[in-house]
Amino acid sequence: VLTRELLPLAALVTPNIPEAEVLSEQNVHTKEDMERVAKLIGDTCGCAVLLKGGHSVSDANDLLYVNGSYKWFHGKRIDNPNTHGTGCTLSSAIASNLAKGYDLETSIQRAKDYISGALASMLDLGKGSGPMNHAFDLSGKFLESDN
Repeated sequence: VLTRELLPLAALVTPNIPEAEVLSEQNVHTKEDMERVAKLIGDTCGCAVLLKGGHSVSDANDLLYVNGSYKWFHGKRIDNPNTHGTGCTLSSAIASNLAKGYDLETSIQRAKDYISGALASMLDLGKGSGPMNHAFDLSGKFLESDN
C-alpha cells in the first residue's frame, strides 16, 4: 500500500538506508547499491528520492535521484550522540526551503548545512541519544546571506 498508494503522492521521499532496504526489499552496502535502490524506489513510486547514507554506507553522503539523474550531496559525519530526529528535521528543512522558493537541489544543500550546524553545536539533553539542537542559530546568522 505504501509504495502503490502513498509514496506516489509525494514529490520527494527521504528514506534512510534501513528504510530503503524495506521499501526495495534489497540490501544496501555500497554507493552503487544506493544508486540502484534509489532508482528502484523513484521509478516505482514516481517521485524524487533522497537516500540518506549516514547509517552505514558513507559519511553523511546523501544521494538524490530524480527522473533518471543522480546527484551526490557530500557531508562529513559529526560525532555527536544527539542525533534523534535528524531525518525528520532534514525533510522539514527541505520542505521549508522549497516553500521559500528555492529549487530542490538548493533546498537539500541548505537543509544539510542546517543539520550540520545543529549537530555541531553539541547540545546535551537527558541521557542516551538526545535531540539535536534545533535552536542553535537563534541569532539568525546561519545562512543569513542566503535569506
